[in-house]
Amino acid sequence: MVRKIILILGLFYFYNELNALEPKFFLSDKLDSITNSFTQASNQYELSEDIPSSFHKKRVRPQRIDRGIMQSVFIPKGQWMAGGTVSYSEHEENNLNFLVIKNVEGLGYTFNVSPYIGYFFKDNVSAGFRFGYNRTYLDMANFELNLGEDFNISLKDLYYLEHQYEVSGFLRTYMPIGRSKIFGLFNEVRLTYGYGVGKNSTGSGTEYDGTFETSHNLQIGIAPGLTAFVTDWSAVEVSVGVMGYNFKWQNQKTNQIETGMRRTSSGNFKINLFSINIGMTFYL
Repeated sequence: MVRKIILILGLFYFYNELNALEPKFFLSDKLDSITNSFTQASNQYELSEDIPSSFHKKRVRPQRIDRGIMQSVFIPKGQWMAGGTVSYSEHEENNLNFLVIKNVEGLGYTFNVSPYIGYFFKDNVSAGFRFGYNRTYLDMANFELNLGEDFNISLKDLYYLEHQYEVSGFLRTYMPIGRSKIFGLFNEVRLTYGYGVGKNSTGSGTEYDGTFETSHNLQIGIAPGLTAFVTDWSAVEVSVGVMGYNFKWQNQKTNQIETGMRRTSSGNFKINLFSINIGMTFYL
C-alpha cells in the first residue's frame, strides 16, 4: 500500500515538472522565430543599400508640348513627279548715263531651264535628279567710266558669252498650309556639279583681245518655294535662288598664249527676290 502511494506521488510530481517546463519551451521557440525574422529583415536592408537609388524611384517621362502642328499627307508615298523651271531676264541700254557711267550702249540676256524628275519614297518626301542649262550673253558696244579729268575708262565692243551645264541630286520635303490640299510649302536640298565654257573679248581689228574660259562648279544649298495645285495631277511652283555654299574653279587662256586661273568660294543665305524661278510639276 505504501509503495502504491509513493508511486502515485512520484508520477504526480513528474507530471507537474513537465507542465512547468512546457511554457519555457514555447517561449524559446517564439524567441527563435523573432530572432530569425529580425535577421532576415537586416539582410534585406543591407542588400537594398547596394542597389542604386534610381531603381527605387519611378522614372517619369517628360511630356511633349502640343504645338498644334498638324501632320497630314500632302503628296502620298509611291508617286512620281516630273517638271521643270524656267527663268529669263533681258536688258538693253541706249546712250545710258548714270552717275559716273556715261554713254552706255549694250544688249544682254540670261536664260535658264532646269527639268527634273523624282520619286516619293515616303509621304511628303521625294528624291530625284535635276538637270540644268544656263546661257548668259552680253554685247556692249560702248562703256565709259568717268571719275574725273585724270581718270577715264572707255571700253568698246565688249562681248561675253557663257554656256553652263549642271546636274544635281535633290531631296525635297513638302508641308501643307493648314488643312489645305491645294497650297503647300516645300524645301529642296541640292548637291550640284556644273561645267561651263565661255569667252569674252574687247576691241576689234588689231586691238582685239579675247579670252577663252572653262569652269567647274560645286554647290551645296537649299531652295525653298511655294506650290499650288491647279488640277489633281499638276501644280505651279515658285522658288527662290539656291542658298548655300558655292565653290568654283576657272581656267583661262588669253589670245591663245597667256594662261590664268581663279578659285572662289562663298556662302550665301540671303533670299534674292530678283532670282525667282517659276515652274510646272506633274504628279504621276
